[in-house]
Amino acid sequence: MICHCRIIPPNVLERLSQDKRLTEAERKHFFNMAAYEAHWRKLRTVALLSSSHAAALGSMSATVAAAAAPAITVYNCANGTNLPGAPVPNPGSSTDVTAKRTFVETTGVADFYRQIFKRNSVDNLGMTLQSSIHYGVKYNNAFWNGQQMTYGDGDGNIFVDFTLGNDVIAHELTHGVTQFTARLGYSNQAGGLNESMSDVFGSMFRQWSAKQNVKQADWLIGSDIMGPGAKAHGYTCLRDMAKPGAAHCLAPQPTHFSEFKPNMDPHESSGIPNLAFYKAAVAIGGYSWEKAGQVWYQALVAYRPSPSMKMRTFANRTRRQAKLLFRADPSVFKAIDAAWIAVGL
Repeated sequence: MICHCRIIPPNVLERLSQDKRLTEAERKHFFNMAAYEAHWRKLRTVALLSSSHAAALGSMSATVAAAAAPAITVYNCANGTNLPGAPVPNPGSSTDVTAKRTFVETTGVADFYRQIFKRNSVDNLGMTLQSSIHYGVKYNNAFWNGQQMTYGDGDGNIFVDFTLGNDVIAHELTHGVTQFTARLGYSNQAGGLNESMSDVFGSMFRQWSAKQNVKQADWLIGSDIMGPGAKAHGYTCLRDMAKPGAAHCLAPQPTHFSEFKPNMDPHESSGIPNLAFYKAAVAIGGYSWEKAGQVWYQALVAYRPSPSMKMRTFANRTRRQAKLLFRADPSVFKAIDAAWIAVGL
């Protein structure tokens, strides 16, 4: 299952296109964005279905790793929409701050997965991590298209440069990890799990980069890409893993499985497993990636692909992995079990 996944859900774009607090020009921009995204998804689906999916059948093992670390490449779309754009030479020392930041943070994500989870790139075989920047004109999104990352510059008011959010970068690259492991679909419960995996590992990467423990972390997703206009309206983030339904979230989410509805947008339903991870990590304490993260990672990669996985199935996988990984520490299982029960699973 190849997911062409974006950080900003379509319903947020549609809502902003009708927000009377924005100027007519801003509302028109978001209206056009929403229409473009719908058209883009159709074209991308056709393109992907007609291409080879052999790469998506890469290693499903968490233990196999190629010798070399992945190459990190950056391309510049120069406000066009043809991918990948022109290659940026030596992006790590580029005078284009977006190019340099993209290279540094993508390298950081690769290091995070290698050091913490012994994973070599998204496919565990050293796949080159390719990114395109300056996509479109004031493009308000970032996406993984099954092969690479792409980042917009934002409109400068509601959203700013999407590479400013290192959790956004890790979120989208984690869609690649999911693509090469569980291959979760992008609808119903599997879709919510797919988005949640990206939020969970994106948040862990942000915490790991800042050397924050679970109590120091703010657990916000997308706080660094919120522009002055969004902040003026009281929005401090896209989502909040600790308080998914809070008013300061531009994209609030349900907090209990009883609120799940069929065909719910994956960006919404992901709030349920997001909250479970937050509760488990905080109850365990310390750094989120040391215990809770290890359990979530094995629950994602240690099984055969499950495109239609139910949330309860994933919850039970984490319970099983908690017992396997931390036999000598039953408090890990207890915390994870209690967290899932708290969200109705």
